[in-house]
Amino acid sequence: MHAFGDLIRTVPDFPKPGVLFRDITPLLADADGFADCIAALAAPWRDAGVQAVCGIEARGFIFGAALAQALGAGFVPLRKPGKLPPPVLAVDYQLEYGVDRLEARSDALKRGERVLLVDDVLATGGTLAAAQALVGRFGAELAGAAVVIELEALRGRTRWLDGPPLHALLRY
Repeated sequence: MHAFGDLIRTVPDFPKPGVLFRDITPLLADADGFADCIAALAAPWRDAGVQAVCGIEARGFIFGAALAQALGAGFVPLRKPGKLPPPVLAVDYQLEYGVDRLEARSDALKRGERVLLVDDVLATGGTLAAAQALVGRFGAELAGAAVVIELEALRGRTRWLDGPPLHALLRY
């Protein structure tokens, strides 16, 4: 485990009994730890020709914007409905109890542009799969995805379509 992993706090029974919540706020508050985390996130992508980093709402914005700077790329927020002015492109995706949507401004990505997806946690994989589909709607080229934490027991990686790599820094 990376040293910055020691800054992630485990909170039992939050937000409901039986859940072990991985709290990243101590990591974000530690300047050296956060810098080390961003460096580790960037390492696999340094020579990948990434032109845009798409951060998934909301904590993916934190890591995505910093990662975009580290890679010399632009940053594109992938938002929940109603947060961006029109026109937008959108993808609906299934939740355990309902449907949600990810949106991006319709001019946010260009056809063929190399894109990296970023989020804080890979859990069941639905949001990351939706982000992958949204990038595809633009005709952009998906270089891959990066997450800080993968919750392996939830098997979210199985929803990641074959092809581009998916890198996780920490696995629980």
